[in-house]
Amino acid sequence: MKKRAAPLFLAVLTACAMTCPARAAEAAPAALYPVEVQEYRTEDLEEPRISKTYALSPADDPALIPTQDFERSGRVYTLLDVVREEQTETDSKYHTETVTLDSKSKDMEEIMPLLAATCEAATEDGYTGVLTLDTASIQVEASGYATSTRNVSATRSYPNLSEADVSLVPKTIEDSGRTLTLADVQWQEAGGFYHAAATYTGTASSQYATGYTVTADYTGEVTRTTNETVLYTAVFGPAEETADETALSQADQADGFDWRWLLILPAGAGAVGLVFLGRFLFQKYKSKKEWEEFNK
Repeated sequence: MKKRAAPLFLAVLTACAMTCPARAAEAAPAALYPVEVQEYRTEDLEEPRISKTYALSPADDPALIPTQDFERSGRVYTLLDVVREEQTETDSKYHTETVTLDSKSKDMEEIMPLLAATCEAATEDGYTGVLTLDTASIQVEASGYATSTRNVSATRSYPNLSEADVSLVPKTIEDSGRTLTLADVQWQEAGGFYHAAATYTGTASSQYATGYTVTADYTGEVTRTTNETVLYTAVFGPAEETADETALSQADQADGFDWRWLLILPAGAGAVGLVFLGRFLFQKYKSKKEWEEFNK
């Protein structure tokens, strides 16, 4: 077990050095980049400002926008405010809707009060608007029919008959396209001849509309407003330095030494130490193997 400890420890160090950066990259969220960066100064205090504008879709998370402090031209900037602005687009088109209703009459004076002058429209694809009645498009059609029947009659005169005999009088006649049947005969005698006044009866039927269907078109422009992009503008201003930070900055400038290296050196020293430790353990293991081989 002791012989295997050194190479095993070295392998673990190597694996950690290779996998840690990869895992850190996987855990990091996708970076957002600004579509516009502006540098300007305020009118009242003449302080420098830097604004970064990001264009996000409604599904994007604005929490991913970078808001941490950063340094530019030797000055540290910190977040002051974030402004949200929705970008909307309006599209329009011509639209027609047909309205259908029932009426008891086909008279336009009775139909017009049934039709509103305007109507609100909402299409399936999100367009809305107010449409106006097109009076020229109004059409009226019967929605159903019924039949009515009535009695009708007609008279005919037949003069100069030799006898008062009904057989001399026609049994049916045609009147206005209808066939009527003999119902009664009145006789009069004059100079040895007979005058017949015949009455014919029958029935007449006709159809009438039981109701009417009215159709009319409403036309006009409908619009749709879409929101595909949201703009976020992060505004940064100079960070306020504390008294200790100001003194330290002045001391750094005086001696020409950047004390920020003190933050980097421990991390670098630790990495170098791990490398040397690994090489030391590997050399020790290699020397031990050579000694064992020599004493065999």
